[in-house]
Amino acid sequence: MMETEAHVYALAISASVLLAFYPFVIVMMSICRDLLHWKAAMNVVPLALTDFFAGEQGDFIVRNIKAVGVPKLGLTSMFLLLFTANGIFEPMEVALNRAWGVTQNRSYLKNQIVSLGLIFACGGLAVLSLLLTAGPFQWLSGTGWLGDSLERIVFKLAAVPVSILALFLVYWLLPNRKVEPGRVARVAVVVGLILEGCKYVNLLIAPVLERKFNEEYRFFRHSVTLLVLSALASLIVLAGAHWTANHETQDPLARDP
Repeated sequence: MMETEAHVYALAISASVLLAFYPFVIVMMSICRDLLHWKAAMNVVPLALTDFFAGEQGDFIVRNIKAVGVPKLGLTSMFLLLFTANGIFEPMEVALNRAWGVTQNRSYLKNQIVSLGLIFACGGLAVLSLLLTAGPFQWLSGTGWLGDSLERIVFKLAAVPVSILALFLVYWLLPNRKVEPGRVARVAVVVGLILEGCKYVNLLIAPVLERKFNEEYRFFRHSVTLLVLSALASLIVLAGAHWTANHETQDPLARDP
């Protein structure tokens, strides 16, 4: 995490997150409303957003998405938006290849195919976590703090294993080499739990960051917050890949790729 190259990759990934964030959220909400016809699942999306983005940042995102509304998307529009969102996996693949010592990246076309598959897989997992949250407790909607608290607890219980599974798929499938699933499964669990812990740290320091970014960036503060949080999360994810690759290199029983 102290190498300059790692920060270059993290900044590239965070810039892609900034571009992909809104299209991904719109597609998820459109799927819940137009394909699944499940309003309760769509209503869980604001809960997910405020779970990832603490304080005024999360309130700002939810408030503006509700104000703008979710347009009715056809299958072609959904596909194009998801295709836009898969740009996050281009710098991610290069970074993971570097961690594993792979010198040859996939061609652009192959990268797009793998990235699109991962976008659909991760999007499906995101929808699954929404359904797991909305299903059991949709009858508590509007019942006050008890219903909101139970819904948030259920979301946490559903989101953590789903996030770990998404990390596992990225660690396993994105590098341009054969990776043993067992090796990356352990680090996916650890990194997933660390990222979950970072949410609580963000909850504590969010007021300080909001004041600082408001003073320095004004109306760009929310974009800067998203970039900074994404870059830090990317560094943690890349650190997990680097540790796994180094552990394999140092293991005398490790097999050649």
